[in-house]
Amino acid sequence: MNVSMHEAKTHFSKLVKKANEGEEIIVTNRGEPVATIQPIKREITKSQGGFFKATRPSCSEKEWQKMNDEMLADFNESGHL
Repeated sequence: MNVSMHEAKTHFSKLVKKANEGEEIIVTNRGEPVATIQPIKREITKSQGGFFKATRPSCSEKEWQKMNDEMLADFNESGHL
């Protein structure tokens, strides 16, 4: 879908919704394409139980386990368990 700059300004939220639904939105200035409105691609993985989690930071498995162990120890020391 092509829209003028004026239309894009006037109907911005509707156009963002359409882009998030998969429609290609091209913004034109005097008939020339100048920009697109498109959704941000997110890296989300589905975990067990239907909950979503962000992609894990880039580190080795050993570093990840150490951070996990440290957080668990801090939580246990706080008296919440």
